Amino acid sequence: MACHQAPQPPTSERPFKKRVPVVRYEDIKPYVYRIVSGEPSSVLCSEPNTDLVRSSGTSGGAPEALSIHHGEKMSFFAMVLSRSRMEHRYGSGKMFVLRTGFRCCRHLHADQEKCGKGMYLMFTFPGNPTLSGLPVHSSGTAYCYSSHFKDHDIHRNTSPIEAVYCPDVKQSMYCQLLCGLIDRRIVDHVGGAFAHGFVKGVRFLEDNWEEMCSNIRTGHLSDWITHVPLRDASSHRYLKHPDPALADEIVSECAGRPWDGILRRLWPGARCILTIVTGSMSQYIPILESYGAGLPIVSHSYVSTECAAGINLRPLDPPSRASYALLPNIAYYEFAEVKLGVDDKVQGTTDNFGGVKLVDLMDVKIGRCYELVITTFAGLYRYRVGDLFTVSGFYNATPLFLFSGRHNVALNIDFECITEEDLLKAISQAYELHLRPLGYMFGGTTAYADISTLPGHYVLFWELVRAESNHIASDIDRTVMEKCCLTVEGCFDQMYRKSRHRGSIRALEIRVVKHGAFDALMDFFVSRGASPSHQAIRSEEALMVLEERVSGRFFNPETPSGPVYEYERK
Repeated sequence: MACHQAPQPPTSERPFKKRVPVVRYEDIKPYVYRIVSGEPSSVLCSEPNTDLVRSSGTSGGAPEALSIHHGEKMSFFAMVLSRSRMEHRYGSGKMFVLRTGFRCCRHLHADQEKCGKGMYLMFTFPGNPTLSGLPVHSSGTAYCYSSHFKDHDIHRNTSPIEAVYCPDVKQSMYCQLLCGLIDRRIVDHVGGAFAHGFVKGVRFLEDNWEEMCSNIRTGHLSDWITHVPLRDASSHRYLKHPDPALADEIVSECAGRPWDGILRRLWPGARCILTIVTGSMSQYIPILESYGAGLPIVSHSYVSTECAAGINLRPLDPPSRASYALLPNIAYYEFAEVKLGVDDKVQGTTDNFGGVKLVDLMDVKIGRCYELVITTFAGLYRYRVGDLFTVSGFYNATPLFLFSGRHNVALNIDFECITEEDLLKAISQAYELHLRPLGYMFGGTTAYADISTLPGHYVLFWELVRAESNHIASDIDRTVMEKCCLTVEGCFDQMYRKSRHRGSIRALEIRVVKHGAFDALMDFFVSRGASPSHQAIRSEEALMVLEERVSGRFFNPETPSGPVYEYERK
């Protein structure tokens, strides 16, 4: 970690690899703490820090090393540079990737000169200062506060910048959708950063379109919009006068049920839905296809907190096959091959790769799965991002990578990442505190992320038996089970708690199943040649095996307590 200058491949490639070890977040965490506590950023980076950027990903499947919060980490990319250098490198890095990704989608327009604006939902969540005074926030928030966004990108969207910066998510969502409806004739694409957020926006529209139409009809914004900059911007720049004709158009489209194809009907000029649908976001593809009624779903770029690196050169490919070209001028990439077992678990790597040789970008093989290791200009050297990619093909001589998921992540709905180890520890804690003293024991446990209704929530299936008789428990106390729900949630990471406080995830549910349910589940997995030891369900058929045997459902309406961010000033 003493190295402070980015490598210069190929002349310095071999000595660089020889002298600099592969690291994970736990390896640089002590340096992060020192910077957070007020030490100069030179302990890790070559230039002064201006911001700390949160990432929601796990760190190589070892969340326990992160003390209080398991899934969250702070990483350094362009935001750690001085303002002048940051704008230069951020503009040539993440901004370059985003701009290039958008350009790759422009051929969706028959007439390039008639490209309009995007009805693209964006939100910022400013964090509190750390002990050192440095602000800590998400990479999306950092992007929205950059000068490039304020000077250029915001003008390509129907949303006023005051809505993006509004701290009240409900007011921001309402006004962004309202402005998008007012400008519906000039919208050429719709979307949001992540699929779950955009789907949430469409559901919000479904609940509030009548009020929005009333605002358009009368030219008066609802009184509950009280954020002054947002109210002024929406009223003076969008609701300039009553427009009953536009209100009637929108009513005619929204009043019918079901809402299949609503995006195409409300924004007839839209050519695509721009949003990330890779990884855990892929579960939202079916509902987006229903809303879009044939609109292409384009996941145009691969951007992580650590590095904005990939563009989708084939945006019209099916969203489940979205693949990215990693740009060699953004970072230096290395890849560790991983082997997946029958149950899709990583089999071929250990925490230090176990001596597995890392290969360069030009040496990857089609069809093989790799974990990404990056070296950036901002202070990450041979850093394990934790993202897994499969080489899906080539664009000329450039390899294309299909995002395969996170290393050792079992459950995910919003930005949290719950590993199998997190899940086991949480269930064990609930058992020791609430079930074991009453003589219960587990006949089986598993889990899945339910997004059939939004916001989504986690569901745990438990088969409980009496320890003294080994018979199924039939007289389970509801209060005890509600305590179990809250205990399990309290063991999850801080990103989970943040999502619960925001309302992005609903309360966890425990479903108690009848005796023999997990025997039936095991028979199901074995009949398909898979391991019966799953901690998380990924199959609709497997889910139905348990659903048919549910005997009780339990929630706890309380929100789990605990700090939201470890680094914030108390």
